[in-house]
Amino acid sequence: MQVSLYHTLKDSAPAVFALLLMIITNTDMDSFAADVLEASRSKPVLVDFWAQWCAPCLVIAPVLEKVVADLAGTISLVKLEVDKGENMKLAGQFKVRGFPTVILFQDANDMARFSGARSATQIRAFLSKHLDVADANRQQVQ
Repeated sequence: MQVSLYHTLKDSAPAVFALLLMIITNTDMDSFAADVLEASRSKPVLVDFWAQWCAPCLVIAPVLEKVVADLAGTISLVKLEVDKGENMKLAGQFKVRGFPTVILFQDANDMARFSGARSATQIRAFLSKHLDVADANRQQVQ
């Protein structure tokens, strides 16, 4: 069983858990357009294409959750389990070849991606390269 920041906070820190619920969403083939493409018009969305059997997917999940939570709502995380229903069609549509693959969407466009487990530092560097995360954090504080 995967122990993630999500599960840990659910019981121990209800206020932080509520924030996570606002910025972390599970999606599927039917709701992907609204959850990702439309949502990315108002703020960037990271999509985690993952599978339950994939060890690196289970390793990166809590790291992604922590990085997104640290950004205090300036970016959303959407998780797509590729083995559920027809979700693999989305993986094919976005030319995902391995898991985990994390794709950054902004204004309904695939802006950048990486595959494999990464550290929080590497994920922050990825986001900093493709987004003005520092400005987003400053705007959130004001």
